[in-house]
Amino acid sequence: MAELDNEISELLFSMKQITLDEMSGIRLMNRLDTKYVASKKQLIELLRLVQDKYYVQETLGNRIIPYCTTYFDTAGHEMYLMHHNKRASRCKVRVRTYVASNLTFLEVKNKNNHGRTKKKRIEVPSLEEFRQTEGAEELVLKKTNIPLSKLNMVVQNNFDRVTLVNYGKTERLTIDFNIRFDNKETGMEHGTDQLVVIELKRDGNVYSPITELLRDIHVPVSGFSKCCIGMALTDTSLKRNNFKQRLRNIEKINGRKFIKIAL
Repeated sequence: MAELDNEISELLFSMKQITLDEMSGIRLMNRLDTKYVASKKQLIELLRLVQDKYYVQETLGNRIIPYCTTYFDTAGHEMYLMHHNKRASRCKVRVRTYVASNLTFLEVKNKNNHGRTKKKRIEVPSLEEFRQTEGAEELVLKKTNIPLSKLNMVVQNNFDRVTLVNYGKTERLTIDFNIRFDNKETGMEHGTDQLVVIELKRDGNVYSPITELLRDIHVPVSGFSKCCIGMALTDTSLKRNNFKQRLRNIEKINGRKFIKIAL
């Protein structure tokens, strides 16, 4: 794995960089999000193909940025089941820390029945202190109709992220890998080895060169929730019929069967 990670890093540092300040000026007002699931070898193929087409975001001299995200849910796992049961309208509550810059945010994501995702967030001091932050209770209650006091930590993930921006600045590509899950309820931990999750965020239906490149290297569109997959991988008591194929795809990418899928 270290050899592949080194090659990924070398390819990223051969690309033109874009700063976080320059990134903030890119407004995707009518955003469409599409997710893809790939392997690290396919990511290397992709990075070779986009060398002269995309910028890579650089923050504090780093182009691979560590993230830590903690998800919250009710005792009955209502938010997880919304997603599993294919509810068109659903929500997630999380606390995300940008490890390199030591910034932490409470975030609520809402997906409507038109497939659009909206995210609201407020900065908080830390994961341990976010509940006492002014506006935290109001944000969660307004966006989920669930009191913050009824939400508990369920799963935490740590991962490395790369962000690419096309030269036309009409789309962003986030690439997550080295994803590791830690279930706060069961105590079970799980890594994902070769798995790469790519998310394309583009301005409406504008042409995207990356879609053709991904198709050329045989990377299909695939829904993927790091929260729900992390919970399904680390809590065998949860209902997961509708995640069966995604779990098998991860096994295929990793080249080994690592969990018995209970149906």
